[in-house]
Amino acid sequence: MKIVILGIGNTILSDEGVGVHAAEALRAAYALPEDVEVIDGGTAGMELLDPLAGVDLLLVLDAVKAKRAPGTVVCLTGREVPVFFRSKLSPHQVSICDVLASLEFAGDPPKDLVLIGCEPLSLELGTELTPTVAEKVPEMVATAVAQLAARGIHLSPRQATA
Repeated sequence: MKIVILGIGNTILSDEGVGVHAAEALRAAYALPEDVEVIDGGTAGMELLDPLAGVDLLLVLDAVKAKRAPGTVVCLTGREVPVFFRSKLSPHQVSICDVLASLEFAGDPPKDLVLIGCEPLSLELGTELTPTVAEKVPEMVATAVAQLAARGIHLSPRQATA
């Protein structure tokens, strides 16, 4: 199996970067099997075509505008994900939608697709997450770990070093 965990977002627009922060937190907290790759997608677009081609599971971590309270974590799967990306939060989401559409057109879409997102509080210029969103990063990571486990992919926590 080929599994990609993709953290996307603009890390200089405060909460817009939550997906990248969550992906890094997951990579730091868990030892990943060889078939699981974490990619910092930042604001990348079509350059993600090759790394995402032929993926069995694509798990996307991102900021999402779901018209919920700031800090709300949402989890969508399958066909819900591309439809959700049609409502634009920022320019990179158009690219993700285009990447998914291009993979579909090429006959090489992800076999399974999961989006774990957090409703942002601020999209203002700044490199730090707001406290409201920062405190939800562990929930996003736990949701990702649970989604992987539900698909038979079990991650081992890294040992703390003294």
